[in-house]
Amino acid sequence: MAEAAAELLERAARRDAALEELRALRVAVQAVPLAALRSRLAEHHLRALFGLLAVNDREQVSACVSILERLLQALEPLYVIRSLREELHKGLFHPDDSVKILAMSQVGRIVEDSAAVPEILHSPELLQQIINCIGEEKIAVAKEAIKSLSRIAQRQEGLEALFGSSLLGDLRRVMATSDIVRYRVYELIVEISSVSAESLNYCASSGLISELIGELTGEDVLVRATCIEMVTALAHSPQGRQYLAQQGVIDRISNIILGAQSDPFSSFYLPGFVKFFGNLAVVDSPQQICERYPVFMEKVFEMAESQDPTMIGVAVDTLGILGSNVEGKQVLQKTRSRFQNLLSKIGHQAKNAPTELRLRCLDAISSLLYLPPDQQTEDLLRMTESWFTSLSSQPLELFRSISTQPFPDLHCGALRVFTAIANQPWAQKLMLSSPGFVEYVVDRSVEPDKASKDAKYELVKALVNSKTIAEIFGNQYYLRLRAYLLEGPYYVQAASTTAVEGAE
Repeated sequence: MAEAAAELLERAARRDAALEELRALRVAVQAVPLAALRSRLAEHHLRALFGLLAVNDREQVSACVSILERLLQALEPLYVIRSLREELHKGLFHPDDSVKILAMSQVGRIVEDSAAVPEILHSPELLQQIINCIGEEKIAVAKEAIKSLSRIAQRQEGLEALFGSSLLGDLRRVMATSDIVRYRVYELIVEISSVSAESLNYCASSGLISELIGELTGEDVLVRATCIEMVTALAHSPQGRQYLAQQGVIDRISNIILGAQSDPFSSFYLPGFVKFFGNLAVVDSPQQICERYPVFMEKVFEMAESQDPTMIGVAVDTLGILGSNVEGKQVLQKTRSRFQNLLSKIGHQAKNAPTELRLRCLDAISSLLYLPPDQQTEDLLRMTESWFTSLSSQPLELFRSISTQPFPDLHCGALRVFTAIANQPWAQKLMLSSPGFVEYVVDRSVEPDKASKDAKYELVKALVNSKTIAEIFGNQYYLRLRAYLLEGPYYVQAASTTAVEGAE
């Protein structure tokens, strides 16, 4: 196969390879190990293949892109930039998007190589065209450009090249193309800011973060809805949260939520603003965030208690995020009967709402009820048990009935609820006392697809790994569960046949 690939490469280098031969070469290079390709590859082969891209023939371009993707993997990034700089630059201007993406993906490889990265940073024309690609109509091209520039900015020299030269002006020029492109540049800035405090300082000094914040707190409700997603991403990093706090952005978001009551268009941006605080609470401190911004918790409860399915969904998601750790659970517990009543509504929605909202409710319930083994104090176990019983008059049967419905997503969602409580002694006692429940757990025949088998296996694993299961379930059931676990999620018992003498 290596010989065949070498022969086809020579044909391509002479520019007389037919389309059929290019197709054969595409197959051949995939079958040859990279080391073998490297030993037979010369610069003239690669230049010729790049030259074959200069045609108005989509099939030929597609074949050459596939071949080059494979061949370039075999080469060191430093060799690629030194030998093929002009070809990469031309590729960024090519009318076919796949060629642009090929060129930018190689730039991405080059900037991750410490020996090769200076070559890119001293090629401002390359970087300028990558910036221009952010403004391309095809989202795949723009995403690849953002990814390449984000990689470049991982290094000090890359930050200086992007923000300390004329390239910043190129970024601003591209931003002016349209609203969509402007948001793409903001997305790039947020990605770069998330790398380190130094990266954020460069982005802040450029003025682009403050422009994003200005749009977030401006009067256009649709712009607010778009910008809050990026600001939420910025808040995922410690330096991002510190910046937002220092600039008073978190206070301003809180005030906008406070004023949303009198804004008839608040439904456009309110879900995103509430999600922002939910994510902030989890990565920071649920108790501190909820105490400092009481409007957040009040708005979540208000949305959950409303009749608007969109608002209910966002509130349920946020409660699930907030209650995903013990501190968040304790914050919710402090609201006492209000949260208990809300759980009853969530249980009702899990049974009766449209499918998408039912799934969100099931995921939130799983998150709220789960307790890691090392945090199962008596108080917390009493709390999760009381929450479970607040969901319905017969919560175990509620989720069991959902798990038997012929909808895989709902089925798996209900199994995840059982898995969340499986390591808690009160839940194990409840399962044991429910007629037929343990038999249902070890019955493989009720799981029709891979996702269901995986979800059931996770439930069995959670039960078997619990320290209290053998004592509560008893030895017989424990051994059956353990056997299930050892057999794996996809075990099928072989059907035995008996030969009968004289049978035809």
